[in-house]
Amino acid sequence: MKFLSFACKQIEDQITPLLRNCTSFRELEKIHARIVVCSLSSSNYLATQMINLCNSIGYIDYAALVFEQAVDPNVFVYNALIRAFAQHHKHWQAIQVYRQMMRRERDQSLVFANEFTYPFVLKACAGLAELDLGKQVHAQVLRSGLVFVPIVLNSAVELYAKCDDLVHAHKVFDEMLERDVVSWNTLISAYARLGDMKIARSLFDSMPNRTVVSWTALISGYASIGRYSKAAEAFQQMQLAGFAPDDISVVSVLPACARLGALELGKWIHKYANKHGLLKRTFVCNALIEMYAKCGSIDQARQLFDGMRNRDVISWSTMISGLAMHGEACEAIELFVEMKTEGMVKPNSITFLGVLSACAHAGLSDEGLNYFDSMLQVYGIVPEIEHYGCLIDILGKSGCISRALEVINGMPMPADAAIWGSLLSACRTHGDVDTAVIAMEHLLELEPEDTGNYVLLSNIYAAAGRWDGVAKMRKLIRSRSMKKTPGCSAIEVNNVVCEFAAADVLNPEYGEIAKMLALLGAQLGEAGNADNDLGFKHDDFSWMGIIS
Repeated sequence: MKFLSFACKQIEDQITPLLRNCTSFRELEKIHARIVVCSLSSSNYLATQMINLCNSIGYIDYAALVFEQAVDPNVFVYNALIRAFAQHHKHWQAIQVYRQMMRRERDQSLVFANEFTYPFVLKACAGLAELDLGKQVHAQVLRSGLVFVPIVLNSAVELYAKCDDLVHAHKVFDEMLERDVVSWNTLISAYARLGDMKIARSLFDSMPNRTVVSWTALISGYASIGRYSKAAEAFQQMQLAGFAPDDISVVSVLPACARLGALELGKWIHKYANKHGLLKRTFVCNALIEMYAKCGSIDQARQLFDGMRNRDVISWSTMISGLAMHGEACEAIELFVEMKTEGMVKPNSITFLGVLSACAHAGLSDEGLNYFDSMLQVYGIVPEIEHYGCLIDILGKSGCISRALEVINGMPMPADAAIWGSLLSACRTHGDVDTAVIAMEHLLELEPEDTGNYVLLSNIYAAAGRWDGVAKMRKLIRSRSMKKTPGCSAIEVNNVVCEFAAADVLNPEYGEIAKMLALLGAQLGEAGNADNDLGFKHDDFSWMGIIS
């Protein structure tokens, strides 16, 4: 018997290096066949090694077959399979293996979960967003005496954070005797993701040590709640603190550049990404294309798109939408045709949104209707409310007001304010007062405080000579004490983004702004432009100011 055990150990020692150096499934099958021939299928050590190998090369179903052949799997075999399932997003299978493991523990089969089990079980619960199940696993962690193991508690924080239970996430965090940077980053990212930047910033400022992940969480958090200036500021502070941006931090700040019109910062990021090899990642190029398009540099967006080696559906969709946004409708449609001709990437709902938008901009009603119909008939894509919005815009601009109203009434979902607003605008263009009144009735329910809708209907009444309607709208505006939302814009000067808002007379720079506008007004007046053409009087600048 001792000789047999020694011989098995020798064979295990020979097979182990083969498993460590194995890189393909075909090699794995050969090694597995040798293990079976040598009657070592019951070896827990080799089973663990094979499952780990299956995990690394992506053959998870084969890992499950290896596990089933194990006669008496120990904790290492169980942990290997749970980890493999969890890491490949087969979360429910991971939970099932864990339950089998716990049943053996209850039957006193001496298989006990340990600190290498629970992180992946909790990860599986988080992936399924199963908060109640995760709480049960967390309770088992407490009973097992692993309450002070950082990697386990970090996983518990992540579970609660991903399930949006920040009360319990913060409670676990506060009770940790030893917190590492993962603990801090997990909680900061959770608060940032849910838009509570006050607590996120407070935690960030309290961190003993920060990483690029910490800064990225802050940047993406600010961008997600529309505080784009703060996002750009944090990105610059990260570099001043000595942290080199990675691909994720770059992608996190680019939407802020796009919304702020911070083209110079976006160009610097492009150069940085090129220098550090980040342009090899498709999602970085996609974010840069969107930034250039939204900042008005459609030619640079197209140049970057044309130079990409690997384009996914987001690349095509972003470029098509960018061209449509800039009025290059024909070029956008040509690019869509090219995408279909290549056949490497199938269009999705976002792609069609760009195509329909291009048709709306160019007034291509027939083409737009055909593309809309092809979504479901050819590609099996069910149109969403945004696609119907584009369709209404197409019909409205082509003067098909009645057809547009029929489409709205036949939509599978209730029309939103954007759709009724689009119809109201079309009614103004084509002088359809009756349909305008119908659209306004719905807008009064959806957006009762939007002054623009009242003004638009008033203008439609005025164009039709229906002054009683004009008086009615003005009376309605006065009775509701509505005020127009101040206009806002932004410019970038020396890599600093300045936002301008209407009627901000309290700004310390207001006097200088007023003087400059007075000078511009005077010069334009001398050039033969009347005050009414400019939209303001030379001595009235109360509508202008800087807010940050």
